[in-house]
Amino acid sequence: MDSTISNLAHPPGRRVAPDLLARSEWFNSLSAAEADMLRAVAGEAARSAVFGFLAVLDGARVIDSEKGTFELHHVGREKRLVNPSGIDLHDLLE
Repeated sequence: MDSTISNLAHPPGRRVAPDLLARSEWFNSLSAAEADMLRAVAGEAARSAVFGFLAVLDGARVIDSEKGTFELHHVGREKRLVNPSGIDLHDLLE
């Protein structure tokens, strides 16, 4: 989230897209209190998105009517489930 706010305050690149430039000008016109409020809202949105994704992986949030499960794997020297212990990942998010 910090990089998103940083890019909003100071858009990167030589040819900044007009929509990003407009958002940057708007963000930079906010008072300190308004910018802090926007940071808080953006942080909560990011946390909520991650929580929802983890809840889907855990099977606690259903996204389709099919009876199936989602699994997250890392393939390297050996293939194993990232969270085989049965601990709900969304409960670990603080």
